[in-house]
Amino acid sequence: MSRPVLQLASALALGIVLASCESRAQSRPIAQTPQADGFEQTLSNAKQSLDAQMNLPISLPVPKDAGGGFTHEKHKESAKLIYNAGQLYKLTDEEKYADYAGKLMQAYAEVYPGWGLHPAQKEQSPGRMFWQNLNESWWLLHVAQGYDAVKETLSEEQRQLIETDLLRNMADFLSDGSPKTFNKIHNHGTWATAAVGLTGYAIDDQDYVEQALMGLDKSGDAGFLKQMEKLFSPDGYYNEGPYYQRYALMPFVIFAQAVEQNNPERKIFERRDGILKKAIYTTIQQSYGGLFFPINDALKDKGIATAELLHGVAIAYDLTSDAGLLSIAETQGKFVLTPESRKVSQDISAGMAEPFDYKTMRLRDGENGTEGALDIIRASSDPNDLSLVVKNTSQGLGHGHFDKLGFLLYDAGHEVIRDYGAARFLNVEAKYGGHYLAENNSFAKQTIAHNTLVVDETSHFEGDTETGNQYAPALGTFSNGETLKITSAEINTAYADVAMDRTMAMVTDAAFPNPIIIDLIEGHSESSHQYDLPFYYNGQLTETNFELAAETTSRRPLGDKNGYQHLWRVGSGQAVNGSSQVTWLLDKKFYSVMSSVPNSSEIIFAEIGATDPNFNLRREPAFIIRAKSADGISIASVIEPHGEYNPTVEFTVNSHSIVKSVDHFENGSDDYIRIETKDGEVVGLGVSGDMAKDAAHTVDVGGTAMSWTGPYKLFHSEKHKTGGN
Repeated sequence: MSRPVLQLASALALGIVLASCESRAQSRPIAQTPQADGFEQTLSNAKQSLDAQMNLPISLPVPKDAGGGFTHEKHKESAKLIYNAGQLYKLTDEEKYADYAGKLMQAYAEVYPGWGLHPAQKEQSPGRMFWQNLNESWWLLHVAQGYDAVKETLSEEQRQLIETDLLRNMADFLSDGSPKTFNKIHNHGTWATAAVGLTGYAIDDQDYVEQALMGLDKSGDAGFLKQMEKLFSPDGYYNEGPYYQRYALMPFVIFAQAVEQNNPERKIFERRDGILKKAIYTTIQQSYGGLFFPINDALKDKGIATAELLHGVAIAYDLTSDAGLLSIAETQGKFVLTPESRKVSQDISAGMAEPFDYKTMRLRDGENGTEGALDIIRASSDPNDLSLVVKNTSQGLGHGHFDKLGFLLYDAGHEVIRDYGAARFLNVEAKYGGHYLAENNSFAKQTIAHNTLVVDETSHFEGDTETGNQYAPALGTFSNGETLKITSAEINTAYADVAMDRTMAMVTDAAFPNPIIIDLIEGHSESSHQYDLPFYYNGQLTETNFELAAETTSRRPLGDKNGYQHLWRVGSGQAVNGSSQVTWLLDKKFYSVMSSVPNSSEIIFAEIGATDPNFNLRREPAFIIRAKSADGISIASVIEPHGEYNPTVEFTVNSHSIVKSVDHFENGSDDYIRIETKDGEVVGLGVSGDMAKDAAHTVDVGGTAMSWTGPYKLFHSEKHKTGGN
C-alpha cells in the first residue's frame, strides 16, 4: 500500500550548586519539594564551597589531556568558579567573590596567549585550552558572564589585561581563527557564536555582537540568528534530536537573554513565532520519567535536571509566568545562581506550582516542518504513564541513526521497548578518551540496533549519512482522540526497491484493562528479500507461544556486518500458524507482543555484545521476527501491558496475555487489523493510505465487509459499546 505518511574537584558544577533536596537520576521523576526556599539553600551551599576554594592556590596546568583528563577537568572547573564567583557577587554584593573571579581571570590572561593548539586534538576543530574548540566556546560563554558581573570592581589595568589577552584573544580564536566552525549551522556553531556574542556585550564591543548574530561577514548568511532559523522546526524540534537539543539549549537561551537585555528592539524571543520559548517546552516534552528520549546519538542518563534545562526553565518562567514550569523545577530539585532561578524557587515555596501538561503531539522536523516528525503519544499527562515515541524524523546530521519508522515504548516509569542510544562513555578517558566508540558506528547507528524493519541485513541508506540527510519520511495520519491516538508515515528511499510504511496506534477499549499498542509495518517490493523486525525488550522473558530452542552451550554472531556482527544468536523458534507471541516481565508488570506474521517466519532471540573485545556494549536482549518474501511483507502486532507480579506478598495475576489472535486483512491501500481476546471480544482498526475525510473504504474480513469513512476508524469491542468492565 502507499500511505503518506564529574565528578569535580569542587562541589560546584556548571554554575550549579545542588540544594539539599537534590535527587539522583532515576527511572521515574520524583518531585523534590525544596526546603522553605531551595534557592537560598543553593546560595548558601555555593558560598561555602567557593569560600573553601578561594583558600587554595590557583593552579593553571598547561593543556595536555583529552576530555576527562586532569587538565581538561581542571580548566572546566576554573570556568565554573569564575562564573559562580560572578553570580555570587551579583547576588550578595560581597566583593571577595569579585576579587577572586578577577584574580583567576588575570591568571588565565597571563598564560593563555602562550598556549598553542592543544596537543590532543580531536577530530573536529582543535582548541587551545581544550582538545576541541567546542569546549573553548563553552569555557568562554561562562567566563564572559563572570567577567560581565565583576568588571566594575576591577582596576583599569586588570580589565585591560583580561580583555586583551584572554577574552579578545579567545573570541578572535573562536571567530576569525575558526571560521568553518563559527559559520557552521550546527551546535558547535551555536556555542561559538553565543560565546563570542556574550564577550562582545561584556567588553562593550558591538562588532563581536554583530558577528555573533549575523556571521563573520555580518551578512546574515550565518550566525546565531541563522542558527535559530535553520536548526529548529516551526514546532521547536531540534534537528539532531532531544539529546543535542538539550545541549544546544544553553547557548541559545543564555545569549538570547543577553540580546533581550541589551538590544530589546530585536525582540529575540519573539522571532519565528517565539521559537526559543517553543524549544524550551519541546525539550521538556521529549522526556519520559525525567530522562530524554535516547534517539540518535544520546547518552541515556541525561534528563530534565541538566544544567542547560535548569537555565531554560528559569528563563522560560521569567518570560511566561507559566505555573506548569514550576512543577518541572520541583522535579529538577536544583537551582542555578541567577535571579530568574531565585524567582522560580520563591514561587514554588509560595505554592504556585501546577502540573506540567505533558502532551500527545507531533513535532515536525526541518526548518519548514517538511522533513518528517517525531510523534509522541501519551496515555495521559502523567509523565510516567504509557507513552509511545515514533521516530519519523529526518536523519539528524552526523549524530543521526539509521532508524526510519522506528519506535520506543515506555510504561510505569521504564523503557519497555527501548533504543540503545549512543555507544560512548563521555569523559571516561579509559574508554577511547571519552570519544564516541567505534561501536557507535558499527552497531548503535545501524538499523538492526533499532525497532524497525531491516531488509537483507543492510541498514537504511546503506548506512551513508550524506544520503540519509537527503531524505525523510512522508507523514500520514496523526490524531489524538480519546480512545484512539494514531500516527502513520512512509518512506521509499531507505532501500532501492523496498518502500516501507508504518502505522502505530494507542487504543483504549473495555476489552483490555490497559491501553494497548497496535503496530502495522509493511515492506512493499516486487523482488525477493529477507525482512527482519527487531524488538529490543526490557525485562525477563517469561513465555512464548512457540517452542523456543535456546543455544545454551555456544553462541555465534547473527551476521558479519551492519550491526549484525554485534548480536549473539541465543535462541530461535518458528511461528505457529502465522502467529508469534512473546511475553516478558519488567519490574512488577508483564508485557506481550502478539504478531501476525508469514507462516514461515523465524523468531530469533539475540543479545547485544558479540564481536566486542573491549566490552563496550551493554548486554541487552531482543527478539527478531525474520521472514523471506518475493512480494513484500506485512507484520501486524499488538503490544499489551498486563497483570501484576508482587514478590513481596508473593502473588501474580494475569501473567498471560489475553490476546487470542491478531489478523491482518487488506484491500489495495486499505488495511484492517482484527484483534480477538480469549474472552471472545473483538477490536478492529481500519486504516487507509487515502487521508481524505470523506473517502469510503471497505475490507473483507473473513467474509464480513468492514467499512469506514476517512483515513482510519477504531471498531470497539461489544464490551466497550455496552460499557462493560
